[in-house]
Amino acid sequence: MTAPKAIVLFSGGQDSTTCLAWALDKYAQVETIGFDYGQRHRVELDCRRTVLERIRGGFAQWAARLGQDHLLDIGVLGQISDTALTGDARIVLQADGLPNTFVPGRNLLFLTLAAALAYRRGCAVLVGGMSQTDYSGYPDCRDDAMQAMQTALSLGMARPLAIETPLMWLDKAQTWQLAADLGGDSLIEIIREDTHTCYQGDRRRRHDWGRGCGACPACELRAAGYRRWRDGV
Repeated sequence: MTAPKAIVLFSGGQDSTTCLAWALDKYAQVETIGFDYGQRHRVELDCRRTVLERIRGGFAQWAARLGQDHLLDIGVLGQISDTALTGDARIVLQADGLPNTFVPGRNLLFLTLAAALAYRRGCAVLVGGMSQTDYSGYPDCRDDAMQAMQTALSLGMARPLAIETPLMWLDKAQTWQLAADLGGDSLIEIIREDTHTCYQGDRRRRHDWGRGCGACPACELRAAGYRRWRDGV
């Protein structure tokens, strides 16, 4: 193991659950951090508790490594945002080419707060599910942004801090495969049944890839990746 302790940015979605499994397989101690920022899909905060419970109960090799969970109220982010993720606006593409689900500064703020927690908790690694392969084009998911944040946070905290992004160069089909490699059918079932990705917060409709509206960008990415993975494409 390359470091004794890591903190995973854990939303309760497919990507962060896969990253949590990745961290639990790699590090001796793993804590989780989540954020309530007034997101319209707040149901993900309930899902993250369920996923943590199922991982603790279903994976003996990981249970002892999974430490404290931290949930931070950062409603101020929702107050200063005007997006489809923090309001009731219809999801559309903006003039700048980004979908209006982009919450400016969200991942940058998440990483800053996680770094502050890591400083207090003695963690040297932050793990996030950012990817610039199958993604919605968010600039704060790109590898260059993550490298810049790693440098800034390490300098600002006056101690080395690594940002690990195991999904950065994986498409969604490969993300499903990584979950299968790490946790087998049991982890795939948790991802399908208990994680939440849908921007609309829809848990009523069940699909072969999980629960969601099936039409928002997050659902479409997840569904397409699942089918490519299932069909071996």
